[in-house]
Amino acid sequence: MEGQSVNPWTSADLLTEVLHEVRGNVGFITLNRPRALNALSLAMIRAITQCLLAWREDARVQAVAFRGMGKAAAFGAFCAGGDIRFFRQAVLSGDPALEDFFTEEYTLNHLIHRYPKPTLAFMDGIVMGGGMGIAQGTRWRIVTERSRIAMPETAIGLFPDVGGGYFLSRCPGHVGEFLALTGEVIGADAAMQFGLADRRLDSSRLEELWQSLGAQVFYDAAQVGTWLIGQLPQAAAAETMDTQAIDAVFSLPDVPSMVKALEGRGDDPWAQRTLSALRQPSPLLLQVSLEQIRRARHIDLAADLRMERDLMRHCFALRTQSETFEGIRARVVDKDNAPRWNPSRSEDVTAEMVQAYFVSPWPAHAHPLRLLD
Repeated sequence: MEGQSVNPWTSADLLTEVLHEVRGNVGFITLNRPRALNALSLAMIRAITQCLLAWREDARVQAVAFRGMGKAAAFGAFCAGGDIRFFRQAVLSGDPALEDFFTEEYTLNHLIHRYPKPTLAFMDGIVMGGGMGIAQGTRWRIVTERSRIAMPETAIGLFPDVGGGYFLSRCPGHVGEFLALTGEVIGADAAMQFGLADRRLDSSRLEELWQSLGAQVFYDAAQVGTWLIGQLPQAAAAETMDTQAIDAVFSLPDVPSMVKALEGRGDDPWAQRTLSALRQPSPLLLQVSLEQIRRARHIDLAADLRMERDLMRHCFALRTQSETFEGIRARVVDKDNAPRWNPSRSEDVTAEMVQAYFVSPWPAHAHPLRLLD
């Protein structure tokens, strides 16, 4: 690694899965697990957290930039999410590190959102799940023509976590419900349209901007912002998706109502594609995710992360009998794409089933995220 490194760590994982350096007045973090599309491990979460905590108090560092390592070179992939195979193995072995993973990941999400110095995410390539948890907390979210952005958790019997309730619920209208329930993959234009990105940059310029950041002299955050505005001029976001159609369907009170409305649109291609997307995930977790987004719309980030930590505990509480474990088996491990959801139909999901997910397993004074403000 070039430049001035942060405190040296002894763990080989910390040293290789996250590359970190300070050049000029900027701290640079590269997610370096390209074969796994930079899926986050617990070691990576801890390494990023240590960097940010050290740089928060370091007067040399006036900004922090994130990128992902592609299979051939830097950029091309940001982060595909959390390490799903680890989740499954941890359940099978009873590994308590699973609890640490989510508590520390959500704490990191909060740290990035509330970081006192300008932060940038180069959202090139795949940006999903845990990658969105990092990117959406940054001040400058930079997308390219190669960006593929989604919160696809419902496909494996989960919900859009890592602050997904907070940032999706603040998209225009009912776009948040649409993205949460369908796992729709969007590109740069839609990300700009929905308020999930700040600037668009051609991928051919990424390395140039990354290197230029470290060659500047910044004395404060204002100078960083002024320089970035000059490098990343604002462009009008193209409206690539029909938000009126989205709002008409995803403002409805529950998933069965949405399915019925989509069926009523006949052969409309968007309706057919969306209908297919709603028929594949766990009916129970679809309704849980809908409730999550609607609750998150009225609470702050810390409260949302605490709610999501509660939800995640419930998702794994039944261990191998959970919707989440079954989703991971069907989509990731066996890859038969035939999950046995329980219940199997949205019409059979009751309000009591959904509300049980929102009962915190911890008293307020003992919640693992009680110190977030």
